Amino acid sequence: MNDYPIKVGSMLFTMVDPEVGHEVEYNRWYERDHFYAGCMVGPWLFAGKRWVATKELKDLRFPRGDTPVASPVEAGSYLAIYWVLEGKHDEHFAWAGEQVVWLYSNDRGFMQRKHAHTVLLKQPTSFAREDHTVPVELALDHPYKGLAVVAVDPADGVDEADLVSHLESTSLPALMGDADSGSGVANMVTWHYQAPGAGDTDQAPMDLGMPPGPTTRQVQLFFLDDEPTAVWDRFHAYADEIAASGKGEVVFAAPFLPTIVGTDTYTDQLW
Repeated sequence: MNDYPIKVGSMLFTMVDPEVGHEVEYNRWYERDHFYAGCMVGPWLFAGKRWVATKELKDLRFPRGDTPVASPVEAGSYLAIYWVLEGKHDEHFAWAGEQVVWLYSNDRGFMQRKHAHTVLLKQPTSFAREDHTVPVELALDHPYKGLAVVAVDPADGVDEADLVSHLESTSLPALMGDADSGSGVANMVTWHYQAPGAGDTDQAPMDLGMPPGPTTRQVQLFFLDDEPTAVWDRFHAYADEIAASGKGEVVFAAPFLPTIVGTDTYTDQLW
């Protein structure tokens, strides 16, 4: 009953800032044109969702200063993430590379924006609170109240497998809790950057911001039942526990809200 053939295999992660003064124009262009024309109409991409970080949320990001995901850490007000069907990565992104060039060549681009971190990721692994039953494949359609993006690097000299074992046995259960804990952190999927030189983003007609990190980095997306501000202390505790274990380090942590599609909500709260 739980083994269905629709499986997510790869992800497009694109975190972007509009230029100041172009917030509404950018928001409308992205959700009314580019979200569909640049991604959703393409082959084998089956889900997508947009998220937003207000100034209040960007002020909660850590560690402060420059990070390997966003530089400075406040960069990237909007985040769009998309699921591509397992085994269809090459087919989809061959289409996407040509499509983005066609769109910009036909005046369907938006130049008043700056990418903070636009990358492709693979090898998803999920981890859920024990009472949570929404599969990752449905996560972008489920009405979660927030998203936390957390990047974790293995500590020097620590094998990635040792870090993963510690996360799954200790760090994640403490963060997510159980059915009685009311943690507000429901579901997580962790990803790895595509190996450098794979070439799927080479045709992009703009700078894509901070480059992909090491393939040993865990890029974790946490789907939240509560608004991010209500659970953010848990993520500080999560980072502290990982550091204290000696197994790894949180190098980026950022909360987001879902955009309210069809509205300009939050466009006046980015700075």
